[in-house]
Amino acid sequence: MTRLTTCLDAETVAARAAAHVTRELARARAQRGVAHLALSGGTTPGRTFELLAAEPSMEWDGVEIWFADERCVAPDDEESNYRLAVETLIGPAGIPPERVHRMEGERGPHDGARRYAQALAERLPADPASSAPPALDVVVLGIGPDGHVASLFPGAGTLDAGDEAICLGVEDSPKPPPERITLSLAMLRAARGCLLLATGASKADAVNAMLGEPTRHVPASLLRRPRLTVIVDDAAAPDGPQPQP
Repeated sequence: MTRLTTCLDAETVAARAAAHVTRELARARAQRGVAHLALSGGTTPGRTFELLAAEPSMEWDGVEIWFADERCVAPDDEESNYRLAVETLIGPAGIPPERVHRMEGERGPHDGARRYAQALAERLPADPASSAPPALDVVVLGIGPDGHVASLFPGAGTLDAGDEAICLGVEDSPKPPPERITLSLAMLRAARGCLLLATGASKADAVNAMLGEPTRHVPASLLRRPRLTVIVDDAAAPDGPQPQP
């Protein structure tokens, strides 16, 4: 079952999310000696990253930083997810460059995706007895009003990539810029945990649809639900405000 938490406002969503990520990374480090965290862009994830960077109990030694998707722009471009992460988390927390693995959007969607898939396969070896891709510990995701996650859009051919797919190039994103790099659906489903954040009334329909029947028309609905934690504010809550746990 998906774990759903409803909060009063966006700031509380970010605080709950930061606490969740802190707990899950600590658990991963205790179990395996290393934790792998993938980041996304957006206002709500960005505020979560700011709170994470300021969290006094968070120990960043042994944490590897990855990305769920990236626009095919330079790393210092205003639209770069990497730039957002540097400004909100990587820089303030002092995470060293060798533990930050950015998607090289400036290489274009397909070369960038190929290189990122190679980096993930080398750093997170998959189980040789399984066809599943490597497992990240926590993937932080937003959701679009159309139900997209990362750069996996409704009805896109990228949703049909096989279980062996790790990272994909996107040439026709319905949101600009059209060229992007994204983790595959198989990669998101293989993660030990996905944390999805939504705030604002414009996301309420998408959250409702995500929690309904799985469909290619709502990519977020295809995430592995027992491994999915959803934190929303009252405005984005499905069918109105939900009780807090």
